[in-house]
Amino acid sequence: MGCAGRDRRRAPLPAGERGAAGMVGSADKIAQERPFFQKLCNVRTLAGMLRIDNLGKRYGDHLVFQGLTRAFEPGCVAFCEEDSTGKSTLLGIIAGVIAPDEGDVWIDGHSLAHAPRQARARLAYVPDDCMAFPSLTGRGWLEQAAAQKNAALDGAVLDLAGRLGLEQHLDKRFEQMSTGTRRKVFLAAAALGDPAVVVADGPSNGLDAQARAALAEQFKAWSRDRVVLFASHDEALVRACGARTARIVE
Repeated sequence: MGCAGRDRRRAPLPAGERGAAGMVGSADKIAQERPFFQKLCNVRTLAGMLRIDNLGKRYGDHLVFQGLTRAFEPGCVAFCEEDSTGKSTLLGIIAGVIAPDEGDVWIDGHSLAHAPRQARARLAYVPDDCMAFPSLTGRGWLEQAAAQKNAALDGAVLDLAGRLGLEQHLDKRFEQMSTGTRRKVFLAAAALGDPAVVVADGPSNGLDAQARAALAEQFKAWSRDRVVLFASHDEALVRACGARTARIVE
């Protein structure tokens, strides 16, 4: 599955998805019971690098989604549907910054509900709003993010920063940066610690042509051995990184 040389622990399957002998039911049965993303993911397994399990979320009387269950193996997946369909909410839940009303997220074998520290350590998140700490510099934020992940601010991160055209802006404070430059800092930080899952909300928003090309190249490279899940209306980015498109509402 493109994971050679990587130690990927698999999440235990929910009891309702095991057969009498503890095995997964047939592909036809799973496809019938789990219609979400049928066309997108392999229905033969629910133990992927990223698994969302029976997620539900509502705001007041508005139901955003309910019963979302799917597994993702390495590859690029893009949500390209219209606004107000729950894309940012779902990505925020996967990233652990929004609490679901029900369900759980498994990241590289770790439950976000029961082992949040371990789960978040295997994930990188680029939010729609990249104003982290206004008075912090880009370099300072990268160093802080590296310390939180117990990772090195190594050549891979600095190389990505260079290809994004970020190097000359690293010592600026976030409040001095443009929207696109702030996003570049978060994109560079996504290379920290070799995450199993990269989640990005509007990753190309505000980027110049050079940075958009570098982003597409990086997403394509990451997708060989990890999950890259993003929301975007940028059709050129979706095509360039070879992403499969998905809809939350079928």
